[in-house]
Amino acid sequence: MPLLDLQNQLGIDVDRWLLIGSSKQPHKQASLCFAFQKEWLECSDGIGSVRAKKECQQEMEDLAECLSKKKMVKRMMAIHAQREKLIKEGKYTPPDNHSGKFDPTP
Repeated sequence: MPLLDLQNQLGIDVDRWLLIGSSKQPHKQASLCFAFQKEWLECSDGIGSVRAKKECQQEMEDLAECLSKKKMVKRMMAIHAQREKLIKEGKYTPPDNHSGKFDPTP
């Protein structure tokens, strides 16, 4: 038993979203990037690191993107910049629910 059991004290369950693909899963769910990790391992198994860098480059890039989300963040920033540009030009008006104004009727 740990000295400070913060997960139970705070009422959170970090194991639900911090899963490691190769270990026993507490909730019997695969980790978020497990499929990409599995594809990369299947591609690079038994061919050596030098050949794997060349032949499995696409699988490695997919795994790296899944872990870092750099391309996704870059796309989202471009979408947000375009939205702000269109709002300034007056070509786009965001819906009321995007500006904090909610319709009280169901």
